[in-house]
Amino acid sequence: MLNRVILVGRLVRDPELRRTGTGIAVTSFTIAMNRNFTNQQGERQADFIPCVVWNKAAENTARYCGKGSLVGVEGRLQSRTYENQEGKKVNVIEVVCDSVQFLETKGATPKATGEDIQKEFDNASAFDIDDDDIAF
Repeated sequence: MLNRVILVGRLVRDPELRRTGTGIAVTSFTIAMNRNFTNQQGERQADFIPCVVWNKAAENTARYCGKGSLVGVEGRLQSRTYENQEGKKVNVIEVVCDSVQFLETKGATPKATGEDIQKEFDNASAFDIDDDDIAF
């Protein structure tokens, strides 16, 4: 049997760090990933995948990642069932992460867009370059 998952997406909200009764760290988060195609209205849809990570990786994920952070996760799919506060049975399928790679950290500046680069270029001061200044 094989049960491996590798995903790259953005956190939809800040990760939630909790501790078990014995003090083990567990962090839950959800990542969003755009689909590679658009629907009939031309809109791009996304999938929202719940994830959980344990121990030191859980502490680090909560510390260094926040809403919008780009992360890569590797782990396995797991299904579980619990009874909610209304007494209804709830089925959950989530990724239990073996590792979480921080592709961007909390507070990282977003990548510049083409418009940002053009504004920066337009505001740059002009200077002259002589043919002698070029090394080749």
